[in-house]
Amino acid sequence: MKQDSSRNATYTVDCEDYVHVVEFNPFDSGDVGSLIAYGGNNYVVIGTCRFQEEDAEVEGIQYETLRTFHHGIRVDAIAWSPETRLDALPPQIRFCTAAADRKLRLFTSDLQDKHEYKIFDGHSDYINDLVFAPKDGQDIASVSDDHTCRVWDLEGNQKAYFVLRSPGMSVCWHPEEAFKLMVSEKNGTIRFYDLITQQAILSLQSEQMPLMSAHWCLRNTLKIGAVAGNDWLIWDITRSSYPQDKRPVHVDRARLFRWSRVNENLFATTGYPGKMTCQLLVHHLGHPQPILIGSAAVGSGLTWHRTLPLCAVGGDHKLFFWVTEM
Repeated sequence: MKQDSSRNATYTVDCEDYVHVVEFNPFDSGDVGSLIAYGGNNYVVIGTCRFQEEDAEVEGIQYETLRTFHHGIRVDAIAWSPETRLDALPPQIRFCTAAADRKLRLFTSDLQDKHEYKIFDGHSDYINDLVFAPKDGQDIASVSDDHTCRVWDLEGNQKAYFVLRSPGMSVCWHPEEAFKLMVSEKNGTIRFYDLITQQAILSLQSEQMPLMSAHWCLRNTLKIGAVAGNDWLIWDITRSSYPQDKRPVHVDRARLFRWSRVNENLFATTGYPGKMTCQLLVHHLGHPQPILIGSAAVGSGLTWHRTLPLCAVGGDHKLFFWVTEM
């Protein structure tokens, strides 16, 4: 793998507003394109992309907006539902947002004339992350600065409620075992909960604070990654509750950690926006140095493509895409 130090994005897409959050659909929607959602100060845009890396007839990137949803308030997080299908008749788009008013909004649309949304009220402080149950999409878990993790049904009823010891930063659902949830806290603790007994079954420690973001490796669910302070950290949950590997990477504090969906040794981290730019680093566990360093004007959000070694970050009126090697 050659050292790729290209700093500019491989592709960019212009947006109407500042992009706070961006998420590729991690589920197969039955379409050749990849669904992507991004959120700004008062709307969510759902689009579809194709890249030349997957289709020789595409020059660079082919992007099309499918629909813009008025949101009315800043979008802080977006999660896709596995019930989203573009090959159904009519098609169904379903996603949930967390907003600056501490509420969740569940959107369902057929991209024609049926557009519904429901508001879930319960958190008393900012919501930092949310996720759908990956098997059937019938539940949503969310974590908040209010020191709780809550699990909701699609009507907005709370089905489970976990009290945390510090702000909840990230929440991930096990891809196969539908009753296992991972919650990371700002104080450096990562806990796994059993949704049937509603008990914690395992915990990991970062020994560093603040832990800002953690992610379950879906390619190998024994691996957990996180960023805390300036470092990335990786655990093998069969070995120890302390990190197996860690490295300082961001001078100005690390912000987000995301595993690639195509390679269990590939992951990306972002730093806090500095005075001008936000740094994206792509790492490979076999390499001591980052294999890609990208910079974006005041970037935020981080997401990997479902089938390509390609990640996206939002920015000032733009989406930025970087392609790396496996």
